Amino acid sequence: MVARQNYTIEVVVPNMKTSDKLIEEVIRQSVGVEIVPLVRYLRNRKNVSEFKIAEGIKQEVNITRNWLYRLYDLNLVTFIRKKDKIKGWYIYYWTFNPGRVRDLQIDLRRKRLEKLKDRLKRERGSDFFICENKCIRLDFDQVTEYAYKCPECGTLMHQEDNAEHILSIEKEIQALEKALQS
Repeated sequence: MVARQNYTIEVVVPNMKTSDKLIEEVIRQSVGVEIVPLVRYLRNRKNVSEFKIAEGIKQEVNITRNWLYRLYDLNLVTFIRKKDKIKGWYIYYWTFNPGRVRDLQIDLRRKRLEKLKDRLKRERGSDFFICENKCIRLDFDQVTEYAYKCPECGTLMHQEDNAEHILSIEKEIQALEKALQS
């Protein structure tokens, strides 16, 4: 950070270390928990063949390729392609791109924020009903279809005070907005 005349300029260092915890969390949220071992394996290596990756994570090559393509779609990995001189096949060599993780984290937060704002709007604009067993939560249109009876247990449904839901969503929205500003 460099400070000048009450302005703060953030200097972005391209080789800045991204924590393993952050990487794994972003991978879990964006492509799934099953791909975390692949990223752990590839993390500090460059130009690793898909066969070595599959062997290293003890997974079939086809599954490994599928996972790599999913990471590639998010620009989390890059590859180079070389032709095998003996067989004539192309072999792909993969490298993990940790610089993309922070961008993806911001994208995920923005999407989450958008969903929360939609949910908040729905919570504020609708009345919700719930049975005493708390089986299922229905809005007004849905509860009238079931004649105010729970479709799970058959007991009478009553209007729920959703002030706690609204407060919880508002707090999460504030936290996400604060995180996006920093």
